[in-house]
Amino acid sequence: MKTAFITGATSGIGKATAKRLGNEGYKLILCGRRKEILEELARELSEKTDVYTLTFDVRNYDEVKTAIDSLPAEWKAIDVLLNNAGNAHGLEPLSEGKVSDWDMMMDGNVKGLLYVSKCIIPGMKERNSGHIINISSVAALLTYANGVVYCASKKAVKAISEGMRLELTEFGIKVSDLAPGAVETEFSEVRFKGDKDRAASVYSGYEALKAEDIADAISYVVNAPKHVTIADMTIYPSAQASPVQIHRK
Repeated sequence: MKTAFITGATSGIGKATAKRLGNEGYKLILCGRRKEILEELARELSEKTDVYTLTFDVRNYDEVKTAIDSLPAEWKAIDVLLNNAGNAHGLEPLSEGKVSDWDMMMDGNVKGLLYVSKCIIPGMKERNSGHIINISSVAALLTYANGVVYCASKKAVKAISEGMRLELTEFGIKVSDLAPGAVETEFSEVRFKGDKDRAASVYSGYEALKAEDIADAISYVVNAPKHVTIADMTIYPSAQASPVQIHRK
């Protein structure tokens, strides 16, 4: 039975993927900041598979290392790492952006991914096997106005994925970068600081992707034959033609 380590498991893509891989028989290490939600999800999924939870903030390296080091021996052999935790904060021109928002995005989207990966990769190298899936975004493909820092953080994720693949292929470790387009999750509500109406407008007039659609793609990627690596995957809803162009009815 393989073990999957999922960051940002309390909502959206992380939660949907936990359910999908749990149904497929993966043991799950679910990570997030919201302990009560993690525990509730663990209770639900423990009816189908073995589940272990870790509560930490990916932006704090000491928390990350302490949590991962605390895993019992039977949970330390991680086969799949899903670096899903991330965020967007604010949508303003660079000259008007808040430094606190920039820190949240760079610390969560970039440094958090690095912190978790640093703690898990050595074990994968020792076992000469593993699969790392990083969730970037179509924002990594085209920078858009008022989202400069968010786009930069996701371009960094793509660059890190490429670098990981160069460094880890010789150790039998696969690296995949998934770039979702518009997915209807808590993403926009977080970006707009709880403004539900503004968040809802992002997904009005067309059918956005669902978290389960990305979970389907992740399932395909991790279950591909051993000799196959899905290096990059871009996923749009059918109404989206580019990172900045969506056809609305």
